[in-house]
Amino acid sequence: MPLTEPQDIADLLNETRTIALIGISDRPDRPSYGVMKALQDHGYRVLPVNPQIAGEHVHGEFVWDRLSDIGVPIDMVDIFRRSEAAGEAVDDAIAAGAKAVWMQLGVINPQAAARAEAAGLKVVMDRCPAIEIPRLGLAPIRAE
Repeated sequence: MPLTEPQDIADLLNETRTIALIGISDRPDRPSYGVMKALQDHGYRVLPVNPQIAGEHVHGEFVWDRLSDIGVPIDMVDIFRRSEAAGEAVDDAIAAGAKAVWMQLGVINPQAAARAEAAGLKVVMDRCPAIEIPRLGLAPIRAE
C-alpha cells in the first residue's frame, strides 16, 4: 500500500537527499518547475529528467534524457507524468535502484505502485512533496 500516514511520509522526506524529477518543464508556469525550486530550497538535490529538453538546465541543474543516464544514487523519483505513463517511470526507477517513487497530485497508477512495492521501493501516490513538507512542518534538509 502506498504511504498515507503523516509520519511515514515525513520519514521518507527526511531520509531523502537526492530526487530525480521526471517530467520537468523549463516553463515557469508549469507545476514541475515550481516544485523543483521548492524542493531545492528545502535542501534536496533535484536532478531533472525530460528527453524533450535534455542537455538544457533548469534551476541550475543539467536536464537528463533518461533516469538511467544520471549515474548517481537516487533516493526518490518524483513523477510528473500522466497516470497511464507513470508505469514506465516507475519501471525506470526500479531499474535505477531508487529507494522510493512519488507520484504527483492526480497521478494514480495502482499497478505501477504495486510493482514498485514488490521491488522494495516506498511509494507515495497522488500527493505533492512541496505541499507535504510545510503541512508536516519538516525542517530543511542539511548537507551531509
